[in-house]
Formats: sequence, structure tokens, C-alpha cells
Amino acid sequence: MLETFNLWLATGFGLGLAPIAPGTFGSLLGVPLAWWLLGRPTSHQAAIIAVLIAIAIPVCHVASLHFAGLDHGSIVADEYVAFPLAVIGLQAARHPLVMALAFGVYRFFDALKPPPIHLAEAVPGGLGIVLDDVIAALITWFIVAAALGLWQRRASTI
Repeated sequence: MLETFNLWLATGFGLGLAPIAPGTFGSLLGVPLAWWLLGRPTSHQAAIIAVLIAIAIPVCHVASLHFAGLDHGSIVADEYVAFPLAVIGLQAARHPLVMALAFGVYRFFDALKPPPIHLAEAVPGGLGIVLDDVIAALITWFIVAAALGLWQRRASTI
């Protein structure tokens, strides 16, 4: 029963079992979570995200044991708990277009895994499974924050 519950969490309540793009489907759970978190003070956002990431590490690790120790594509808890980091503190991300931009950039980096993201996967256990998504989310945050800064600067000169 506990293993079934863990797999249910790890697979994003079944979204990670999608036959195509399971990481993208699983990541979609992170969008309403991020939206909800953006309504809280940044310190609360950070604390909640930290707790969720800490929980995701053993959840993903136990689920990977079900898949012979692999970071199987259907394990998506790492994606949906890390995504809110991509917009943490960025109130403009409550706009659907900004949230969509953040989601697209996050999925790009998570799927492509350029350096240093791919190096994080080498960390053993659930930490490596989650760490690559955390790094992808942080890189996304810098890109989205920079884009918003450029947009605001451009809008103020018009």
C-alpha cells in the first residue's frame, strides 16, 4: 500500500505514465503549485519549495528502486516540485504568458540537460534524480528574471 502511494506521488498521480513526453505532462502539476506559491511571501515560497524538494528526494529514490534503480521517465515528482523554483519571487509570473515562458524554458533545459545539469544526474540516489531538475529550474529563473528586467526597461523607455 505504501509503495503504491509512493509510486502514485512519484508518477505525478499518473501523469508521468503518459506514453509521450511524460516529463512535460508531469511538470504540468508544477504550474498550479507555482501559481499558488506566488501568492505567498517569497520566504514562505522558499520554505515550502525546500520542504517539497526534501520530500521528493526519498520519493524519487524509492520509485527508482521499482524501476531497477533508474531515473525512469515516469518518475516526475522531481519535475513538478522543482518547477516553482523557476518563478520563485517573480510576481509577474502570475501572468499566464510569463508562466508559459517559464514552463517552456524549464522543459527545454530539463529535457536537453546541458552542462552542468547533466552532471547532477551522476549524484547517486534520489538526490541526483531531483538535483538536475533543481538546477534546470534555477537556470530558468535567471533567464526569466533577465527577460522580465529587459522587458520592464524597454517598456519604461517607450
